[in-house]
Formats: sequence, structure tokens, C-alpha cells
Amino acid sequence: MSLLPVSIVSLAIQVALIVHVIKTGRNFLWVWVLALIPGVGILAYVVVELLPQLFRSTAARRTARGMKKALDPGADLRRLEGEARLTGDVASRQRYADELARHGRYDEAIGLYRQILTGLYAEDPNIMLGLARAQFGKSDATAARATLEALARLNPDFRSPEAHLLYARALEAEGNVTKALEEYKALAPSYPGAEASVRYAQLLKAQGQSREAASIARELLEQARIAPAHYRRAQRPWLESAQRLAAGH
Repeated sequence: MSLLPVSIVSLAIQVALIVHVIKTGRNFLWVWVLALIPGVGILAYVVVELLPQLFRSTAARRTARGMKKALDPGADLRRLEGEARLTGDVASRQRYADELARHGRYDEAIGLYRQILTGLYAEDPNIMLGLARAQFGKSDATAARATLEALARLNPDFRSPEAHLLYARALEAEGNVTKALEEYKALAPSYPGAEASVRYAQLLKAQGQSREAASIARELLEQARIAPAHYRRAQRPWLESAQRLAAGH
């Protein structure tokens, strides 16, 4: 078998790493190491310069967490259950309830939230929001709406885009379309993401207001066009929905 393809690949890696040294402003000595002793130099550069950077990066940590969850999806749940039993404090029990809800164990989460909502924490807005989230996840939109209304009444200064969006969704799920549209309209301009605007446009379209829905979707897409790339990546599913709405689909 010819060694030519291997040589070409090695040369390409060598050139790419030399370019990386120059572009990232690393010690110019690496250029000579890579140029004069390519095999050992490539290995040394990867081990000394690239791997530490990779494992420090947010993306790498996120990937590692994702792999861990894929291999053992119940690991966080078991850990948080242990912490809740060991300490018994409100914060650990709240984290456990949140994780129960993420795993779809809504009845257990609701029961735990209700246990926590006593004494000094009887009106805690974040715990009440967790309860409403679990109630909505259980498809009990009426209970979720009632919890959110109590949250707003008991905590008039509490501001949460997530709570506001959940309230609009609960109204929509109950069939209170007029009020849901009002809430979506009020929330959409300030919501930190595309979801509120897209849900607003989707509900408008469902009510036969396709032109208004398309207009909202086009405005959202125009804002996204000049937004940072990380925003567009994070909001990709909602922006794809907005593209369909803007096209009248």
C-alpha cells in the first residue's frame, strides 16, 4: 500500500497546526518544532496546547455532560435524591423536585413542591413557579394557571419571562384564546428568545389571522439576522418554525 496518502494527510495536519500557531499568537517556537519534526511536533502540540484548551472550553464540558447523561440518564436524579435525604434543606429538596419534573415524574414533583411551600417558604416565587411547571407538565393547565396567579398576587415584584410564558400557555391550553393572545402579545417583545413570538404567531394563525402571524414571524427573523451567532444556534428550532410561518406554511 502506498504511503503517499498518509504523507499528504500528515502534511495537511502539519500546515493546519502551523497556521493555528500563527493565528492564535502562540509561541513561534512551535512553528519550528512542527516544521522540523512533524510527527513528534504534532503530538506535542496537541497534548500541550490543544487538549488543555479543549477540556477547559464550555463546549467540551457541555459535551461531556451530554455524554454522561446519555450513558446514565438517572445519575443526576439519584444524586439529588441523596442530597435531599441527607441534608433535608429547602434548596436540595427544590433541586430534587426540579429534576423529578424534568424526568416526567410530575406527581412526585408536585407533592415535594407542596411539602416545601410551608413556613418561611410558603410564598416563595421560585418554588411556586416549579410547582406550576410540574402541573403544566402533567397537563393540568388550570392548576398551573391558578398557581401562577397566586404567585403574582403574593409576589407582585417578581418578574420572570418563564412564568409569564407559562401563564400564556396555560391560558391557551384552557381554551382562553383571547386572554392568551393578550399575554403573548405583551410578552413577545421582551422575551429573551424566539419562543414567545413564535407561539404568539402560531396561535394567531390557528385563529385565522395568517397575515398578522406571518408579519410577526418576519419581524422575528429580521431581528435574528443581526443577532449574534450563538443566539441563532440556540434558537434554531424556533427560528425554523418562524420561517415556516413567514412563508405561510
